[in-house]
Amino acid sequence: MSTIPAIDPVGAIEAAVAATVDDALRRILVVDDETSIRLALSRFLRTRGFEVEMADSGAAAISALKRQRCALMLCDLRMPGMTGLEVVPHALAVDQDLGIIMLTAVNDATSATEALTKGAFDYLTKPVELPDLEAAVERALARRMRTMERRAVDHLIREEVSLRTLQLEREKGALRELTVSVAETLINAMEAKDVYLRGHSVRVAELGAAIAVELDLPDHVVEQVHTAGRLHDVGKIGIRESVLNKNGPLTAEEFAHVKDHVRIGLEILHPLSHLGESLHFIRDHHEHWDGSGYPFGRAAFDITIGGRVLTAADAFDALTSKRAYRDPMSAVATLDFLQAQAGALLEPRVYEALRVVVTAGAVEGIPRIG
Repeated sequence: MSTIPAIDPVGAIEAAVAATVDDALRRILVVDDETSIRLALSRFLRTRGFEVEMADSGAAAISALKRQRCALMLCDLRMPGMTGLEVVPHALAVDQDLGIIMLTAVNDATSATEALTKGAFDYLTKPVELPDLEAAVERALARRMRTMERRAVDHLIREEVSLRTLQLEREKGALRELTVSVAETLINAMEAKDVYLRGHSVRVAELGAAIAVELDLPDHVVEQVHTAGRLHDVGKIGIRESVLNKNGPLTAEEFAHVKDHVRIGLEILHPLSHLGESLHFIRDHHEHWDGSGYPFGRAAFDITIGGRVLTAADAFDALTSKRAYRDPMSAVATLDFLQAQAGALLEPRVYEALRVVVTAGAVEGIPRIG
């Protein structure tokens, strides 16, 4: 069985962060409409080894960020046109990893706090003390790095979960196919001893799946119906051959024995819990819409949709197949007979889907009209 290699978390994180941290780590964008402040801040930051870009407005800042990636942006809060508060979300939309430090007057602390809620890292009040600026820049760079690492870890976790989920689904699918194949071997062995049952389970599976498609059931339900159809008669391996092959009507005791094949089948398949809803469909494949079926006498929507579909597919195949005690009915006669049973044996909606599928003649091995 194929496996998916594990991810080296440390190496993967380092690679993910390295992929986003380039020379932009030392590039800072200074945004202020006052030329003197822009120049003063820029000169100081360059003495500390940073590459500095400048913008005199919010619009110019957004344009600069689109042209070249920056690690940080120092942005004045009060500017003509686009305010610093308005710049923050636009700047983060350009680069979600951008660290933002707001520059504000003392009486703008409330607005600066609002900028923090929009994604800014910090704010400094004017006039800015250069040691405070240097400390704020280092804090912002460190926070930016932590944020990028956390995002990389989150991405890797999601990727790992996705890969493991895919692997698990593949393994479950392989196990399901293996167990279905084993059960089918039992069914084939049973059908090989009875010429009248040969191929019955395969035909019911194909017809049931086609009916499910016609009913516009979800793909996974169609697959569950098909699986249940392949396995629905596995319990007949526990029924006496003399009863299965009897050339004539069954006694009450013999009919009760035949009905027991549902219970026997469920006991055989019970350990295969990974078959999921297919087991419930098998349980219900002899229940009738009016409650007269077996083994539990379920009625109407208390019967699973898969059980209702398999009841129709099983009935159609049984009636159109030769038995030791009777000849097969034609497809037309069978549909007429089952139409009379709609509302009793079959759910009317399911009968209609059966009629459409059989009339279309799209299911291999199923008798066609005409």
